[in-house]
Amino acid sequence: MSVNDLDYEVATAADQRANALRHWIGLITALVDAVTVATVVAGTSLAYHFVAYRHLGNDKITVELASMIAAIFVFTNLMRGRYRLENYLSTKGQIASAFAVWNLTMVAFVAIVFMAKINDQYSRAVVFATYVAGAPLIALARSAIVRTISMASKTGRITSERVFLIGRESEVMSFVARHQPWNIGFSIVDVAFLRSNDPRRINDPQAALAADLATASARARDLKPDAVFIALPWSDQETIDACIDAFMNLPVAIHLTPERIMDRFDNPHIVRIGSLASLRLTRPALSFGQILFKRLFDIVAASAILIASLPVLLLIALAIKLDSNGPVLFLQRRYGFNQEPFRIFKFRTMTTTDDGEVVKQATRNDPRITRIGSFLRRYNLDELPQLLNVIAGQMSLVGPRPHALAHDREFQRKIALYARRHNVKPGITGWAQVNGLRGETDTDDKMARRIAYDHWYIDNWSFWLDIGILLRTVFSPRAFRNAR
Repeated sequence: MSVNDLDYEVATAADQRANALRHWIGLITALVDAVTVATVVAGTSLAYHFVAYRHLGNDKITVELASMIAAIFVFTNLMRGRYRLENYLSTKGQIASAFAVWNLTMVAFVAIVFMAKINDQYSRAVVFATYVAGAPLIALARSAIVRTISMASKTGRITSERVFLIGRESEVMSFVARHQPWNIGFSIVDVAFLRSNDPRRINDPQAALAADLATASARARDLKPDAVFIALPWSDQETIDACIDAFMNLPVAIHLTPERIMDRFDNPHIVRIGSLASLRLTRPALSFGQILFKRLFDIVAASAILIASLPVLLLIALAIKLDSNGPVLFLQRRYGFNQEPFRIFKFRTMTTTDDGEVVKQATRNDPRITRIGSFLRRYNLDELPQLLNVIAGQMSLVGPRPHALAHDREFQRKIALYARRHNVKPGITGWAQVNGLRGETDTDDKMARRIAYDHWYIDNWSFWLDIGILLRTVFSPRAFRNAR
């Protein structure tokens, strides 16, 4: 046996091991989830009973509780299709998914024990402590699993899919260069180039195409790939049809490689309405249900904060009146949702009240800022009257900060997709602000960075993200950085 033959056999054996391992990933990840949840439940129960009663509790009850919650957690993940290999090749959305399943698990557990009338035998304190402790621990375990599997797929230890590529050389190479399929566990078993447009074969392109496809399909049948990827422009319908016809007789999945426009979007989706199928590239930032929930929270929370802070608001109003001449409140036109203009309420912190075609931004040590105004801006207190805008429905507690109309128009000309920040309601505080991006935007780069944070918030919105931003607005020193 030659050295080349030996290398080929070793590589083939490694490929077979990587291919076989992927079939066990679902079972392995389910077992890891079960062990993690059971360990969290048992550990929490033992710790609680030891601290509260100086004993380890009833072993039988602890095992029952751990088994039941672990089984519900695994079953919920199974029903959501989470134990497929492709779900573990990227860290994006993993924490949110694990947290959502954990919430569903605890709700289902409470419902089951209530309906079965066995709620008396389980400690409510243990169940609550398990819920609180489980959220971060399960998220950490899920993150570790994803990182392990993702790294294994990139190094070839796990194959997510064995693929056969076919298309014209330029399109195939472009697809490979843009997407680097080996980084998501793809094993490219072979590549077939279509040369029917080669000038040397132009006399009979149909016959040349048929010959290329016959050779390619025969090769694919021998290699037994999981999928065939056709790398052709979607406009080349005739050639695509010929490729599909050639591979339809093989037990493989057939894919069209994505057009370059799809690289811009994280989650393009095929939507079917009746007989119409379309490729949806984007969707509204928030669904109707999310908008309604966010609005209800805004009304309740803003009203409560407004009532609780009323004495502070009155003291600030009095201080502004005594400190300098002018109105207590400053009204300025801003763009809201869908670029609809509204007048924002702020405590006046400057001697000027600009609201025209030219609005000069406040700078460090700006002589226009009053003494009380400097204090208010430092601690974000000048924004409190915007609670009225929130209750009126013009703003939200959390969202991209609105800018003066003059600044909006200026930056919209300079920064691509700047106006996308108006796809949600503006907020009193936002993701950019709690990350220290406040104050003067005297360069395009500063504003572009702030807009990038706004876009990230829009793309990753959740109720818990809003809660986190509100808490950081009050307690994080970073949220007060760069105040003017």
